[in-house]
Amino acid sequence: MFISFEGTEGVGKSTLIRRIFETLQAQGQQVVLTREPGGTPMAEQIRALLLSVNHDEAMSNDTELLLMYAARAQHLAQVIVPALAAGKTVLCDRFTDASFAYQCAGRGLSAEKLALLNQNFVSQMPNLTFWLDAPIEIGMSRARARGQLDRFEQEKALFFEKVRSGYALLCQNEPNRIKRLDATQSADEVFAAAMQHIAIL
Repeated sequence: MFISFEGTEGVGKSTLIRRIFETLQAQGQQVVLTREPGGTPMAEQIRALLLSVNHDEAMSNDTELLLMYAARAQHLAQVIVPALAAGKTVLCDRFTDASFAYQCAGRGLSAEKLALLNQNFVSQMPNLTFWLDAPIEIGMSRARARGQLDRFEQEKALFFEKVRSGYALLCQNEPNRIKRLDATQSADEVFAAAMQHIAIL
């Protein structure tokens, strides 16, 4: 299985993915827990570029998109594809849906650019994607409570409303793959809902 986890900032992805990881491991499955951007040493260096707030120049939206896909290509080649080929389950914190939500819906880049990148550089899509959805103000208050905000977390509420709308559109267009989880629920309730979907894969 290849399962991705999506959502805006502070919706509880890290909590859910860790709990599912531990549960599947306890069931005897071989599980790889990874994230995007990142997942390999080289991709983590690209992540640092993307999240840093200390650049001497503004990062263009196209640069942001291409850096995301450079990290993703490395991640697929070094981690995701080999793990799936070995029969392991991959749990990934964000994948291509994040690029649509953040760079297309959020930044306003064309979906055609994204489709071209996916067609040429994404050889594997998730079997199942969880979209953890909560009102933006709830997620941002949680993100602020964690401490210093990265470059994305410092965006305005309007940007994240666009991102949330992007996820809603994806969920509407791909209901068989993308499952919305109400992230305003307790962590136990979100986990139980997620495990119900995993059980029928």
